[in-house]
Amino acid sequence: QVQLVESGGGSAQAGGSLRLSCAASRFPSCMGWFRQAPGQEREKVATITTSSGETTYIDSVKGRFTISQDNSNKMLYLQMNSLEPGDTAMYYCAANMWCATNWWAYWGQGTQVTVS
Repeated sequence: QVQLVESGGGSAQAGGSLRLSCAASRFPSCMGWFRQAPGQEREKVATITTSSGETTYIDSVKGRFTISQDNSNKMLYLQMNSLEPGDTAMYYCAANMWCATNWWAYWGQGTQVTVS
């Protein structure tokens, strides 16, 4: 089992920044951030392979968002810069053995991000 607890969501103006944090009880091979806006499908925003630090991003956040990890403290982060109203969603921290899948085993409770 992996317990995940997100924090750091909130409201920001377009062009602003927010940093999401996720405390994990342990780090499986892959950690990631997903988001889901009302009426839309959940999308995989960013992933990181915990052993190598290799990252992936969806096109819409490339150059604006940065996923990072603190292995010693089992913390995952998502730095979000140049926020846009389209980034408004519930953001979820997730953990899994593999990054290249849309089925992930462990989820946090989510944290709301609202950009206006």
